[in-house]
Amino acid sequence: LQKELLKYKQEARNLQGIKDALQQRLIQQDASVLQLKQELLRANMDKEELHNQNVDLQRKVEERNRLLAEYKKELCQKDRHLQQHQTKLDEMLRQLSEANYQQVDLERELEHKGALLAHCMKREAEE
Repeated sequence: LQKELLKYKQEARNLQGIKDALQQRLIQQDASVLQLKQELLRANMDKEELHNQNVDLQRKVEERNRLLAEYKKELCQKDRHLQQHQTKLDEMLRQLSEANYQQVDLERELEHKGALLAHCMKREAEE
């Protein structure tokens, strides 16, 4: 009976050792699971933050695209106005050039008539 008792005590110690090892392993696994949950929570928070930043950046891009479209529209209008003013300026320069030619012609004609008048007056004075 004593041998059997020693055998069962030894078996109980072995089983207690196995139980303690398994409990230690369970504690380590629980700690690992807790650490993984914390990492998952951090990853989800980072993911949410990145999503919010992405939404904010998309909103900013859309706003800038809208502003860019407005600026392009204004630029097109200004180009049209500039083209209209350039056309008017070209027309006015052409008219000014014609007026200058007419003025030169009239001045020549005036000089010629003045010379004729002077010549006539000189002839009349001589007569």
